[in-house]
Amino acid sequence: MGKRVDYRDFFLLDEELDFEYKAIRDTVREFVENEVKPIINDYWEKGEFPVHLIPRIAELGLIGSYFPEEYGGAGLDKLAYGLITRELEAGDSGIRSFVSVQTSLVMYPIYAFGSEEQKKKYLPKLASGEIIGAFGLTEPDAGSDPSSMQTRAYRKGNEWILRGTKMWITNANLSHIAIIWAKDEEGVIRGFIVERDMGYETQKMKGKGSLRASDTGEIILDDVVVPDENRLPKAEGLKYPLMCLTHARYGIAWGAVGIGISLLEEATEYAKERIMFGSPIARFQITQEKLADMLTWIQNANLVVYRLAYLDKIGKMTHHHVSYAKRYAVRAAKMVAEKARGMMGANGIMLEYNAIRHMANLEAVETYEGTYEIHTLILGELITGMDAFRVGDGKK
Repeated sequence: MGKRVDYRDFFLLDEELDFEYKAIRDTVREFVENEVKPIINDYWEKGEFPVHLIPRIAELGLIGSYFPEEYGGAGLDKLAYGLITRELEAGDSGIRSFVSVQTSLVMYPIYAFGSEEQKKKYLPKLASGEIIGAFGLTEPDAGSDPSSMQTRAYRKGNEWILRGTKMWITNANLSHIAIIWAKDEEGVIRGFIVERDMGYETQKMKGKGSLRASDTGEIILDDVVVPDENRLPKAEGLKYPLMCLTHARYGIAWGAVGIGISLLEEATEYAKERIMFGSPIARFQITQEKLADMLTWIQNANLVVYRLAYLDKIGKMTHHHVSYAKRYAVRAAKMVAEKARGMMGANGIMLEYNAIRHMANLEAVETYEGTYEIHTLILGELITGMDAFRVGDGKK
């Protein structure tokens, strides 16, 4: 007989990793095991983000990992970033979200669409955690349809006047800067780096039943004056914030795999120890069926995200690939969470365990950065060649 297969890495994908990738994976895994998991349930219950972890996250090089070292990044690739987000979200979605927003939604637009002066001014401080950023796209009445945003930018000489409200913004209340997307007087969507002392205000969103350990808030722009030097010069149009979302969705897909693996581990250990009718429930056929389903769903997702990283490496990854991965991996993690929670019975709803927290978090994870339905339509348009987003506009 051959050696026992590790169900956590069923297809032995991690065995193909070079030493550097394994070191990154193991470093983040150790951080999560020793510093995140022991405290995260308490922070989730309180509805607070554990800000004391930010210096440690930055010290480990987890922020801006795939940007060049000259801008404070670690000079890694997207496979390394995927491994980072997978291990972080095994701890909690709020921790991964913090890193994803700081990296893919704040540093990326500055790196990709900013001036050299903007890159040098902001990127190193963002990577070190000295300043925290937020990404202001979503609005109260413009979620899945960002083109209908109401935030406006009015040109006045060498300055812009920004007016509007952004909602459901991760890191809003922690932020020192915000990447704000607004329509100018011609209706062109532009991006701006808005500093806190320029006058934007934030308000914490209370009453969340999901992502409770993540800082979520509103950004209020009441005629905030922003110098033209803070406009992202290479970003004119909706495709630019959507490009940012593609990078964020990549990390979300990897993170969902981390949740699934973590829940499979917890449910398996629980099933081995829980005695019912004189036997561990792991011995019951129906329990083993559930575990086999969980293994299948999450390892299929793991195959997808590894392939996604390879496509990025060879320059062939598209936003369609990312939509596929985000849609499938998060839905797979949700199905795993439902099975795990149910298998643990009443204990499954207790924060002594992780199932209910992950299960609740996934409700938000499936919604943000494009809902399951939005990614369905992105793929549907690819398949059919027909845009179903605006049915009834007269187009065929």
